[in-house]
Amino acid sequence: MKSYPVIFVGAGPGDPELITLKGKRLLDRADLVVYAGSLVPAALVEDLRCRVVNSAGLTLEEIVQLMATAHKKGERVVRLHTGDPSLYGAIHEQIQRLRELGISSEIVPGVSSAFAAAAALGIELTVPGVSQTVILTRQAGRTPVPEREKLSRLAASRATMLIFLSVAMIDTVVEELLAGGYPAATPVAVVEKASREGERSLRGTLADIASRVKEADIRKTAMIVVGEVLATGSGPESRLYHGGFSHEYRPAAEDGTEK
Repeated sequence: MKSYPVIFVGAGPGDPELITLKGKRLLDRADLVVYAGSLVPAALVEDLRCRVVNSAGLTLEEIVQLMATAHKKGERVVRLHTGDPSLYGAIHEQIQRLRELGISSEIVPGVSSAFAAAAALGIELTVPGVSQTVILTRQAGRTPVPEREKLSRLAASRATMLIFLSVAMIDTVVEELLAGGYPAATPVAVVEKASREGERSLRGTLADIASRVKEADIRKTAMIVVGEVLATGSGPESRLYHGGFSHEYRPAAEDGTEK
């Protein structure tokens, strides 16, 4: 009997069309799909011909047992997570438990809500002369954060920062960022339900974003984006397409114009 690895697939940030072609193909071929609750787009699982299980009410042990049982029957198993499963996906412990049972696994990446938020805002996260570093992080809550990774410490770089799972603690987030070195005038945006129905975004600064979030009654499923890349027209243009910039595929023009 052929044995298939358990495949962890990223469903994307919410728009069902943002799953990868590979991820969709694996869903269509699966015998069992175990999906991560209400945040996975219903359109991705409602018409599948295989068994579909919502894992929202299951424990880790129950999820692993479900996948392991199907695997031992020679079935193709897909574990469907939101966004990209490698970011706050809680897949580490699932993969470890499967490994202990002698079951291999693979990961198919997905579009993260971080990048769906950037798309919703119409921004580039890395602007020359402004920021060439993007920090993906979260505020400590029920899940602790190592002391060295506190927002106040990360803020010292004043890089572009995307903060997951923290909008309910917006006051604390602002306090930490200000304490770490971001000026009060630093632009901030919050994107709720990026790429999903009901998507909305608001902009402000560290001085007023907390009050704006509360006024808009945004409490969950939102990304906090911090940094000067949010400022309209900030930073010089990239050199990549400049006529005087040579690279492997295009020599620089002597007069500085593009050939």
